[in-house]
Amino acid sequence: MSKLHYQIVTPERVVQEGEADSVSVMTNMGEITVLPHHVPLLSLMKAGELTIRNGGNTEYFASSTGMFEVRDGSSIVVLADTAERSDELELDAITAAKQRAEDGLAAIKNGTATDFADATAHLEREMARYRVAMKKGKSKQHRAEA
Repeated sequence: MSKLHYQIVTPERVVQEGEADSVSVMTNMGEITVLPHHVPLLSLMKAGELTIRNGGNTEYFASSTGMFEVRDGSSIVVLADTAERSDELELDAITAAKQRAEDGLAAIKNGTATDFADATAHLEREMARYRVAMKKGKSKQHRAEA
């Protein structure tokens, strides 16, 4: 079976690159899963989970906004403002950051549309990080029980 080559890149670093059976990203229209031989595609991403599947392994990333490109059906480049592997996430810190983001959004009562959009984007990013961190905890718990 053919594989995809992928790169996940932020302004600060190359988060990860390698081979995969599929790559799933969140867009404004919903989740898109790319398989080998996909048509070329360029799309904006929204904050959410980015999932890499290779063989029986699944890796989760929390990504913010950005864009991704499928090149020639076998190469994917993800350009995200931020992206973190699940093993880089600390649930306690994320829970506190999520609460601050929720408080910040609630505090904007008479703010501008830009203030509201910024606060909403911050909350979406923290929610994505929280969901990925929770999956990391569940996968650790599942392995310990097995």
